[in-house]
Amino acid sequence: MRVYLVAGELSGDILGAGLMQALKRRHPQIEFRGIGGPRMQEQGLESLYPLEILSVMGLVEVLRHLPGLIRVRRHLKRDALAWRPDIMVGIDAPDFNIGLERQLHDHGIRTAHYVSPSVWAWRQGRVKTIAKAVDLMLTFLPFEADFYAEHRVPVAYVGHPLADELPLINDRAAARAELGLAMEVPTLAVLPGSRSNEIRFHGEIFLRTASALRQRLGALQVAIPAASPQRRRELETLLEQFPDLSADTLIVEGRSREVMTAADAVLLTSGTAALETMLCHRPMVVAYRMAPATYWLAQRLVKTRWISLPNLIAQEALVPERVQDAATPESLVETLLPWFEDESRRLVLERRFAGLHAELQRGASERAAIAITSLVEHGTLDIQPESV
Repeated sequence: MRVYLVAGELSGDILGAGLMQALKRRHPQIEFRGIGGPRMQEQGLESLYPLEILSVMGLVEVLRHLPGLIRVRRHLKRDALAWRPDIMVGIDAPDFNIGLERQLHDHGIRTAHYVSPSVWAWRQGRVKTIAKAVDLMLTFLPFEADFYAEHRVPVAYVGHPLADELPLINDRAAARAELGLAMEVPTLAVLPGSRSNEIRFHGEIFLRTASALRQRLGALQVAIPAASPQRRRELETLLEQFPDLSADTLIVEGRSREVMTAADAVLLTSGTAALETMLCHRPMVVAYRMAPATYWLAQRLVKTRWISLPNLIAQEALVPERVQDAATPESLVETLLPWFEDESRRLVLERRFAGLHAELQRGASERAAIAITSLVEHGTLDIQPESV
C-alpha cells in the first residue's frame, strides 16, 4: 500500500505521525511519500520539502509566497502521478491541499482530507470544491461531520487525536518538577505561536503582559515552549528586552504539554494550542493579532462568533478572546488575573474542560486509518460514519 501525505505545519506533522502509526499496524509494508516534518519522517515518510515551506500565515501574507507555493504543488502533482499512490491524504493546509487533491482526484487517484477546513465558519461555498476534490473528509469534531453530511460529502467523524494522547487526569506538581519550576509560585504559560510571523505579532505583547501581571501578583514565573530551535532563538532575543522577566522565565524547546499542565493559566494565540490547553484542562486567554489588511478581510469573511476551538466545541464563551486592537497588555492582564485570584472559578473551568476532553477521546488515529483502509480496499466508505 502506498500513501501520499502532505502536511502543512507542526500540528499536521503530529497528526500525520499518529495516522501513519495506525496505518502501519494494518499494513506493515506500507510506503509513505510527500511532505512532513520530523515526526512523520521518523515513521517512514520520504519528505520532498521541509515542513515549513507550507507554513504561511494570513490571507495577505500568502500572496508574497504564492509563486513558490504553486511551483511546489506542481512538483508534488508530477511526483504523485509518477509514484501512483493508492491514496493521497492532505493533512490540514486546505488552501494548498484541496487544490492538489482535486488535481490528483481528476487523474484517478483516491483522496482524503484529514482535518476539516472551517467551511462552517467562512467561505461555505468551498464545500462544493471539496466535494469534487475528496473521496473522504475526516473530521475531528461532530458538528463538522454534520455539516458535510448535509452537503453530501462522504465524511467520518473520528474524534481528536490530541484527546487520545493526553490523559484525562494530569498532575500540575509533577509537570512543574519535570520543568524545574517552583511549586508555590504562580505560573503563566506563554505560547505566542509556532510561526515566525506569529512571534513578530504576539511575542512582545505577550511578554509585556507577563511583566505587568508579575507586578500585579507580586511574583510570577513564566514558561514558554518554542516550536523549533529557530523559534527558541527568536524568543530568547526578544526576552533580552525584558530584564525583569529573565530570571523567572523558562524557554524550552518543545514540551508544550508539560508547560501547559504546569501552568495556572495560559496566554496563547488561537489555533491547535487552544485545543491542547483545553485538553490539559487549564484556563486560558486567547489573543490574536494579524496584519491590518488581513484583519480587514477576516472581519468581512468570518461568520463564526468565536475564534478558539474550546468555545466552538462548547458553543459558548468558556475562553476569553481578545483579537487585534483588543489584544493589548492592559486588557490581557485584566483578563488573566481572575484565573490567578479565584481558585474556585479556575477549578470549575478545569472540570468542564475535562468533560469536553472525554467526549473527544475516541481513538482518532485508528478510526481514521480504518476509514482510509476501507476507501482504498473497497473504493467507498462502506461503514457508517458513526461507527468510524
